[in-house]
Amino acid sequence: MVSSSTTEHILELLRQVPDPEIPTINLVELGVVRRVEEVNGQLKVIITPTYTGCPAKQLFVDLIREQLTASGYPDVAIEMQLYPVWSTDWLSEETKTKLLKTGISPPVAQNAPVVCPHCGSKETKVVSQFGATPCQALYTCSSCREPFSYFKCH
Repeated sequence: MVSSSTTEHILELLRQVPDPEIPTINLVELGVVRRVEEVNGQLKVIITPTYTGCPAKQLFVDLIREQLTASGYPDVAIEMQLYPVWSTDWLSEETKTKLLKTGISPPVAQNAPVVCPHCGSKETKVVSQFGATPCQALYTCSSCREPFSYFKCH
């Protein structure tokens, strides 16, 4: 069994690994890193990509392995777990605030208005369901007229 201090140390190391598509948040706060455990004496990191077709999922593995190897953990198994599927419900309010400060509107409940990260207006409309990354949509604000990305719910 991995001690809680070892688990917290590994998680702290992984908090230094930025999401490759949104570098202001890390893979732990994004919810990609699900847990750290020990299996038959080997350290294992279980990750869940933001969606099964995420183009960054192999990069997640590579970045985690690079960080842990550089920190003295060269023999770590990284397991991709697809169920339960990743959900924007796993994002903390702090992470949503970071997204907003980055210029990306965080996910909102179904039928709730999407907030403009530039001026705070709820008078926004979708321009395209596909934005800079597959997990984002492109919106525009009717108040300040600025375009912005919206982190889609899933």
